[in-house]
Amino acid sequence: MARYLSLDWIDELRAEVEDNTALGDAAAGQTLGVTQLVTDGPEGDVLYHLQVDEGAVSFGAGPAQPEDVRLEQTWETAVAVATGALNAQEAFIRGGIKLHGDTQALLGAVPLFAALDSVFASVRERTEYV
Repeated sequence: MARYLSLDWIDELRAEVEDNTALGDAAAGQTLGVTQLVTDGPEGDVLYHLQVDEGAVSFGAGPAQPEDVRLEQTWETAVAVATGALNAQEAFIRGGIKLHGDTQALLGAVPLFAALDSVFASVRERTEYV
């Protein structure tokens, strides 16, 4: 099992993203760079990204290049959202997830994030949240 937000976990997601054709279909015609910053984790702060370029989707460690949107949250919030204990929309409303950048670009990618949810669900089954 991969530890949540470890490099192994990021690599597992990267592989799942690469193998998922539904993501490419959902990303057709879109360009978007999303960086996630999770602070105060067991191994310190973690930075990873989702990059979309005209249907090509990639996931990996470090910031998106270029970065259109940055999401920041604490380890506690990230784990709660990842495990389903907290709804992501509620986390935004309560200020647990801070959004910087082009919100319209993020809203325009709703179908992509819906397709991405199945990738996260698959990896979630093989993830430790400690």
